[in-house]
Amino acid sequence: MKFAYRTDIGRRRPNNEDYVSVYQNMAGVQFAIVADGMGGHLGGDVASAMAVLHIGHDFEQTHFNKVEPIISWLVAELQKENEHILDKSQRYPDLSGMGTTFVAAIYFKNEFIISNIGDSRAYLYRQNQLTQLTEDHSLVNELVKRGQLSAEAAKHHPKKNIITRTLGVSGQADADVVVRRSQHGDYILLCSDGLTNMVTDEQIRSILASPKSLAKKCQALVDQANAAGGKDNITALLLYEDRGGGQS
Repeated sequence: MKFAYRTDIGRRRPNNEDYVSVYQNMAGVQFAIVADGMGGHLGGDVASAMAVLHIGHDFEQTHFNKVEPIISWLVAELQKENEHILDKSQRYPDLSGMGTTFVAAIYFKNEFIISNIGDSRAYLYRQNQLTQLTEDHSLVNELVKRGQLSAEAAKHHPKKNIITRTLGVSGQADADVVVRRSQHGDYILLCSDGLTNMVTDEQIRSILASPKSLAKKCQALVDQANAAGGKDNITALLLYEDRGGGQS
């Protein structure tokens, strides 16, 4: 599994509250994470960094090489980190109300786990088709699911940024977890909403279909979001399933 990522402040925000990294445990399993922080004067930066660094560091100490124990570990780890973020936000006034989204991919030889809380997303690009693997935990998505709002209207809704689940805001870390089979040539994209609010699925698909390297695809996604206005921080992380040499 090869990977690359880019994170960018965008064109409107004073600082970058996204955090991104890739880790590997003692069994060689890779764990990629993107977090988009929010709240407080410095809270967004702190919450997203806490989530990625703490959970990533703990993962590096594990020996898991099967899906089921990793899922159990991840659910418990997210709850523990949720409590850490809540505790810090309550003890430091500048961090009051901080929280963060979380989206991650854990990769095995023939399958992968996707987990998310909030509206940072995971996509699968396979055989020229782009599929969203995560569901946004947001007010507008709830309205779409209830039939009270069209998917097109949701893109421009004034309350689009209201998130219904995050790490660090409520007492429970209620994450979605899915397991999918992998294939040679798969791309997994993890990204913050600074990308998906600015770039269409078709633009993402077109960039992933290009012959560019992984790093250049990530940069192209960031550039596209900035060209569209760059209203938020932008993070794009790509994983590529390579069983015969190729993409770099």
